[in-house]
Amino acid sequence: MTLFDRSWYNRSNVEWVMGFCTEDEHREFLRSCPEFERMLVRSGIVLLKYWFSVSYDEQQRRFQSRNEEPLKRWKLSDMDLAEHEEYVRYSMAKDTTFQYTDIKQAPWYVVPSDDKRNARLNCISHILSQFEYGDLIPDPVDLPERRDVPYVRPPMTDQTFVPQVY
Repeated sequence: MTLFDRSWYNRSNVEWVMGFCTEDEHREFLRSCPEFERMLVRSGIVLLKYWFSVSYDEQQRRFQSRNEEPLKRWKLSDMDLAEHEEYVRYSMAKDTTFQYTDIKQAPWYVVPSDDKRNARLNCISHILSQFEYGDLIPDPVDLPERRDVPYVRPPMTDQTFVPQVY
């Protein structure tokens, strides 16, 4: 199993919205991407595409939360801020991407993601539902008793410990 992040679709989303590619490059991606995906499927690869959809209000809440916590502020890059500002254009780009790449052989599955935990669990559940598999949970085992071996451990005071701050 191989999982790709969204970077494969950056040409039709981030690069297009932010002006990092030309219109010709964008059109070529939209033309060639579905053909490439059909080739993968014809060769026997199961191609599952998921779009984690976050509302503007939730994105704003997450960004504000990161901004308020100094230890998380590093997560807010200049690109994140620009993407937040261009939320409507990103929505347009997503719709255009789907128009060309939501193909019968490899459809897009939209995962409502305002609730991160539920989104992840729903996606995992959906992925697993696409394949036949058996229960691989091993049977419980009998834990052996500790073997007595004559040994005296050195005193704990001979060791250097990390301070227990927490």
